[in-house]
Amino acid sequence: MNIVCLDMEGVLVPEIWIAFAEASGIPELKRTTRDEPDYDKLMRWRLGILKEHGLGLKEIQATIATIDPLPGAKEFLDELRQLTQVVVLSDTFEEFAKPLMKKLDWPTIFCNSLEVADSGEITGFKMRLQDSKLNTVKGLQAIGFDTIASGDSYNDLGMIQASKAGFLFRSTEKIKADYPDIPAFEEFGDLLDAIQAAL
Repeated sequence: MNIVCLDMEGVLVPEIWIAFAEASGIPELKRTTRDEPDYDKLMRWRLGILKEHGLGLKEIQATIATIDPLPGAKEFLDELRQLTQVVVLSDTFEEFAKPLMKKLDWPTIFCNSLEVADSGEITGFKMRLQDSKLNTVKGLQAIGFDTIASGDSYNDLGMIQASKAGFLFRSTEKIKADYPDIPAFEEFGDLLDAIQAAL
């Protein structure tokens, strides 16, 4: 039995932190997992910037409310879910993802959670488990699933390489050059065809 594991940001929806960097006028926040492979380091750095500017969950959620799925993402996901089981594996947080999952008709998502003070300041974050995407794929394989994975960033490479088929989607030129053995696609139709062929 197959299950497709998809990254969220950059694959189904725009990058939340890039949108927030633009909305808040803080260009440093444009740094994502496409630039920084160490997610823990990246998040601690982001929280430091938020604290410095007095920004919290409310401000980020206000930006997220304005974000729509990438053009074609919902149709891609609808069609894919008719073919096989799909789970979204993301290093984002429940507090960010929920409104976006609503716009995608509530696919299953495994992500993390934030620690938020009464004031709305984001004081920390709780990762579901270490290397969550790779370990989730391994867990699914351990209970009898064959996994097919797709993502765009460094933190997706583990799940892509551990799966029976894996694809880069709208990734960076550097990641595509560093991992030439992983098929890379730019259009949802091409990704859907590749997944369908792997099922």
